[in-house]
Amino acid sequence: MVVVVASPSPLSLLPSSYSLSFPFPAAFVLLGRRRLRCRPFDSAAASGEPPTGHLGAISRRLVSITKNPSLRAMGDEVASTSAPPLEEAPNTEGDKTGSVKQLLSKLVKSSLRATFPDLLDIEPLVAASVKFGDYQCNNAMSLWSRIKGSGTNFKNPNSIGQAVARNLPPSDIIESTSVAGPGFVNIILSNRWVSERIHDMLINGIKNWAPALPVKRAVIDFSSPNIAKEMHVGHLRSTIIGDTLARMFEFSNVEVLRRNHVGDWGTQFGMLIEYLFEKFPNWEDVGTQAIGDLQEFYKASKKRFDDDPAFMERAQQAVVKLQGGEAKYRDAWKKICEISRNEFDQVYQRLNVVLEEKGESFYNPYIPSVLEELTSKGLVKESDGARVIFIEGQTIPLIVVKRDGGYNYASTDLAALWYRLNVEKAEWIIYVTDVGQQQHFDMFFSAARMAGWLPDPGEKMFPKTSHVGFGLVLGSDGKRFRTRSSEVVRLGELLDEAKARSKAELVQRLNENGKIGEWTDEELEKTSEAVGYGAVKYADLKNNRLTNYTFSFDQMLNDKGNTAVYLLYAHARICSIIRKSNKDIEELKTIGSISLNHPDERVLGLHLIRFAEIVEEACTNLLPNVLCEYLYNLSEIFTRFYTSCQVVGSPEETSRLLLCQATAVVMRKCFHLLGITPVYKL
Repeated sequence: MVVVVASPSPLSLLPSSYSLSFPFPAAFVLLGRRRLRCRPFDSAAASGEPPTGHLGAISRRLVSITKNPSLRAMGDEVASTSAPPLEEAPNTEGDKTGSVKQLLSKLVKSSLRATFPDLLDIEPLVAASVKFGDYQCNNAMSLWSRIKGSGTNFKNPNSIGQAVARNLPPSDIIESTSVAGPGFVNIILSNRWVSERIHDMLINGIKNWAPALPVKRAVIDFSSPNIAKEMHVGHLRSTIIGDTLARMFEFSNVEVLRRNHVGDWGTQFGMLIEYLFEKFPNWEDVGTQAIGDLQEFYKASKKRFDDDPAFMERAQQAVVKLQGGEAKYRDAWKKICEISRNEFDQVYQRLNVVLEEKGESFYNPYIPSVLEELTSKGLVKESDGARVIFIEGQTIPLIVVKRDGGYNYASTDLAALWYRLNVEKAEWIIYVTDVGQQQHFDMFFSAARMAGWLPDPGEKMFPKTSHVGFGLVLGSDGKRFRTRSSEVVRLGELLDEAKARSKAELVQRLNENGKIGEWTDEELEKTSEAVGYGAVKYADLKNNRLTNYTFSFDQMLNDKGNTAVYLLYAHARICSIIRKSNKDIEELKTIGSISLNHPDERVLGLHLIRFAEIVEEACTNLLPNVLCEYLYNLSEIFTRFYTSCQVVGSPEETSRLLLCQATAVVMRKCFHLLGITPVYKL
């Protein structure tokens, strides 16, 4: 289901004096070419700073991590891989909030404070381990480099590790510890605690496993197609990556404002409007039929614009009339935007993506005052007839007003950033676009820092901005993915083919195993859609977003290897195991318990409880492929467990059925975060 919320007129929201007072800074996660708005978060109160009114004063307000440790930054453009610090907790007995890594970090932090009471800036370095323990604390070596030669009683890193292990508070979480080499503290988790944590999730829901992130509100700007142009495969990556990041942040109890910063303003609309008037003088009576296929309409108007100087001049005059607010031109603009939105919405509904549009036109009224502020700060200079901002380290300036007096991406982006910081109070603003726009964002972010809107990235303060870049979608020839006629692949047609291929594969499989009669037409349609669309999404998300990837239906619809088809069928098999047991799983949750006596049971249990920290890592580094890797590994680990541990009919049947159910629950949550619909039936 897609929800598109129309925004109020920007003119009605524009403050007359810019004397705004908002006690709540917000966070933005921006994906695609455009940005997402977040709702207010009370970090002004947390930082101890009074609300401010004037634009310049507000824009300089920064939330320091030293004043609010819970808002510690995760880097600027590139986030840190370490877990955010947590409040000190001397004893986590019975504590089930946060990820396992975060719970252990609390214990380690308490030990570090007890061991080094004069070193208050030490943060726990805890990581999952597979070789020497379940987790490992790695603080000893860095601590030794700080204290050696200072008269300390510690003789080497190992002695530090021994002290850290010795000072860990008592806890149900830890079964045992050992110290290896240069002070690595290996931690073995209690089987009982792991079992109880999994059982608690089954009873109270996986929401209890949500990680604790250092922001309360985020804006995600993603998808962001251009009005009058059809969505193509290039928009797929921004839409899919953005939606997954939004889902992960939302699961982590972050308020996410999903924004679709569509390209709905600019000189191309003069061309489109003039062509509409020329071809259909009575366009208001003809309605939508006058434009028909908007993509073809755009191509025809562009050709007319390029070939006919007189038409070009009329189109340029139409832009002036549109921007001047002339009713006839505004109405035509609205009609073109409406047709585009309807086409976009069809794609979003199929992908099950929710967005709220705030396009370029929304921020346009804010541009003059924003540029006035930047000019008053001495940042905007005249250069070759244009107005620009010179950025240190860049060979070209950031143009904010073109020679003809028109605005561009930079001026719109600066106005949007100002709005997000001062009106929407964003803590974190993340833009998700292709990597080709990296320089633009580097310069744009630098200009904002020069204006005092953002802190230096080295200071690790809020608010902050990040550019989530992604690579190209390639065809089998290694070039940009296009049709045989060199046209850009339309996203709607791509989804049609994915569903059709998925259905053909499913029908063939069911015919071969004689089960086709057990399926209704509706089940075939829904399953083929879930598998087809899921295959397209997963094939994109499983790759590191910075890399290019080759689009191949054959590979993504393969039922073997790291594909959505394999994972969806693996989930369906687990559901089948539970059904064939003829046991009431809800009853087993209340009367049964989980044991992890077999090595493969324990490996599965440990992987399950690491789910929260995987989501945390994926959010921290803005990398959905981290979650994909976890999901694939979970499927492989479950297969090993099921191969070596009989489930139905064994003495451990209840425990193992609960492990099956826990695996299915975590897999379904992974699917949800990736925007994939699970399959329950083979």
